Amino acid sequence: MFLPVETALKALLSTKSRAMLALMSSPKSIEPQRRARLVSKRGRTPAPVAFTRSELTRILGVYGHFVAAGEWRDYAIDCLSERAVFSIFRKASEVPLYRIEKRPSLARKQGEWMIVSMTGAILKRGHQLSQVLKLFDRQKLKLAT
Repeated sequence: MFLPVETALKALLSTKSRAMLALMSSPKSIEPQRRARLVSKRGRTPAPVAFTRSELTRILGVYGHFVAAGEWRDYAIDCLSERAVFSIFRKASEVPLYRIEKRPSLARKQGEWMIVSMTGAILKRGHQLSQVLKLFDRQKLKLAT
């Protein structure tokens, strides 16, 4: 007895798709290093670091000043497991000019705030956002003249 081709294909595809789904849904399919990073010590995935409303207000205030001057045109916000990043672009297709990063894990050491240039150099680091954002005050003066 021969089965019609369509029925045989449906049976074959459904078996393969069930097997692939079972493979992808099992935690063993993720490599051990990545699985260890995803799950915290208590068995939960860590919550991503994010900016508070007051922090975003300060950052967007500086950003808005440079947008009005025509220097900056785009931004991106990334909330990752270890840090939150506000990236500033001159054009959307370029590498970010600056990255304002919040890393709570460094709060007691070097300060949780840092500004990183497009080359990767850390321009300013500190414990308070207002102190770190003073780096852009010098550039505001250059724009005014």
